[in-house]
Order: sequence, then C-alpha cells, then structure tokens
Amino acid sequence: MRISSRTTLSVALALAALLSAGKASYALDPDAQVNPDAGPLELFSFGFKAYQRGEKLEAFEALRYAADKGHPGARWKLGKMYAEGDGVPENDYEAFKIFEQIVRDQDDETGSYSNAAYVASAVVALADYLKSGIPNSPVIADLPRARQFYFHAASFFGDAKAQFELGRMLLDGDGGRANPRQAARWLNLAAEKGHVGAKALLGYLLFDGKKIQLRPEPTRGLAMLTLALKQAGPSDQKWIRPLQEETFSVANEEVRRQAQLYVDQQSVPPAGPVVSAKN
Repeated sequence: MRISSRTTLSVALALAALLSAGKASYALDPDAQVNPDAGPLELFSFGFKAYQRGEKLEAFEALRYAADKGHPGARWKLGKMYAEGDGVPENDYEAFKIFEQIVRDQDDETGSYSNAAYVASAVVALADYLKSGIPNSPVIADLPRARQFYFHAASFFGDAKAQFELGRMLLDGDGGRANPRQAARWLNLAAEKGHVGAKALLGYLLFDGKKIQLRPEPTRGLAMLTLALKQAGPSDQKWIRPLQEETFSVANEEVRRQAQLYVDQQSVPPAGPVVSAKN
C-alpha cells in the first residue's frame, strides 16, 4: 500500500502549476474584461483572480472559457462551484458531468495523470456522488462502483479522504465484501496523513479491537479519539463526540490517564504491527 515517489511528484507538480497560475494573475488588470479569445492559462488566471476578489460571475465566465479550451484546473473549479452552489446555482448533476469529463479526458491521454491533483479530486467527487446518487438525475446510487473509485483514488493517488471512505466501506461491507483488517489499514494510512475522521474511527475501533479482529489497544484508541475530537470541525464533532464519550465512559482510570498524557503532547502511541500499512 505504499504510495510511489512518482505519484507524489506528479501531485506536487500539479499543485505547483496551480499556485503559479494564481501568482501570475496578480499582474492582470482588475478592471479588464474577460477576453474569450485569450489562451486557457490566461483565462484561468483571470478567473482565479476574479474569484479571489469575490467577483464570482466574472470568475465563472473566465473559467468556463478556459475549461472549454481544455484547462483542467478551470474545469475542476467549475465543478466545485456547481457542487457547492458557489457563485452559481447548486447543480450536482452538472458538477458530476464536469468531474467525469476530467477523469475521462485524462484517461484518454497518456495515462500518466500529469494533472494528478485535479484528477484525484474529481475521482473522489465521483465516488461521493455514486455512494448516494443525485436526486432527479440519471446518477443513481451504485456502491460497488463508488468503492472502485475510492480504491483508485486511495491507492493510485494516496488521497486521504478516499482512504477514509474506502476504510468505512470495507468495514461495513458496503459495495462488496467486508474486510475489517483491510479497513483498519486504510484508516491508518488516512490517519497518518492527518485525516481527523480516520483518526477518530480508527481510535474507536482500536479501543477494544473486536470489530477489526485485532488485539485491543485501549490507550492508543482513546488517545486517538480524544485528539481527533479536539482537532475536528463542528460537523465532524457531531459524530466523533458520542464515540469519544462512549469510549471514555468504559475506560479505566489508568487508560484515561495515559491517554490524556498523549493528548497533552499532541501525539498517540505507535501503531501496532497488524494495523501498520507496511505489513
């Protein structure tokens, strides 16, 4: 389950390109009008800067022209805007089609995933939609296909969210056979990348070890869960807090004390050998 250095480099290069485009946009005249005949990079830069200024209609127009000319970053941003209702009416089906096109176009090229950051995000977005479906659209819930998309993003791109979601599906048997130990390994990979949800769920599972068929690690489990609760945003706290309170209530005083020491140090005990992704 190791992520290759080649993949890491591809992601880094894609992110660098995005940041470079953002810096270049500072040279643009804020009062300039969108020029549909400009090149895709210039249009993307114009749209990026307009978005930063809060001029989302202008940003959308520029990004749409850039996307039509094949700029992957512009397509990705348009998809996010539709998905979140950010500057445009929310339209999940339109977002789905854009993310699908990003993945299809990349697969139709060299297969090298030179725009890895955009492609990885698009694959995860498609998996999210396939997990629940999109009301009033042709996209219906398809758990096996969602699981395949998460697996691709988790293994090829090392995406932490995909690793977390794949872990949950493997744990519950959604979209295929359950595999608790594989679930624990994927959750551990995501937790190592700092994914709060993965830290919380893995900590909860490790506390008694029964569901993932491992030796109990109560101190590590409670420490991970408590630290995740402290780091989580409001939406994640809603589901993490009950797990932490349940675990804390059944832990003995020694486990509580040791776990709190780790939390105070912003660390957790090292992973056991079965959970470790290197095995």
